[in-house]
Amino acid sequence: MVWAYDVVAMGGTFDVLHRGHRSLLKRAFTVGKTVIIGVTSDSFARNLHKPHKVDSYLSRKKDLEELLRKWGVLSRARIVELTDRYGPTAKDSEIQALVVSKRTLKTAYEINKRRRLKRLYALKIVPIDLILAQDKHAISSTRIRRGRIDREGRVVG
Repeated sequence: MVWAYDVVAMGGTFDVLHRGHRSLLKRAFTVGKTVIIGVTSDSFARNLHKPHKVDSYLSRKKDLEELLRKWGVLSRARIVELTDRYGPTAKDSEIQALVVSKRTLKTAYEINKRRRLKRLYALKIVPIDLILAQDKHAISSTRIRRGRIDREGRVVG
């Protein structure tokens, strides 16, 4: 298989893995030979002030590894713990592209600004559309935790 990039990166909390997460991950593994996946640490997740409980880092990482193993791509993944919004993307010269949802495009631009300050080349940004639930609103862990939709985006109740 030929990939567009040798190394791509992406990141998130990955709480309650859902169809939106899977779409983002699939895109990353389609364009990148190796995918660095940043998963927010417990303290960073708390600092995001999500309006619900977030599973522990170890639990979220384990769920992610299980999914990637099922897909047969775990050997191409490098899961790293994120303690801030940028992780290795702001300084790692081996990373070539960043796969993001349109909701996190702003952070991608900030990463490239930081890279330029360190005299690193800008990352190619590979955006994907937000995945909408049955009710035409974005699928999110918050909406799932609140019982409004399920992990596939189906309206509950």
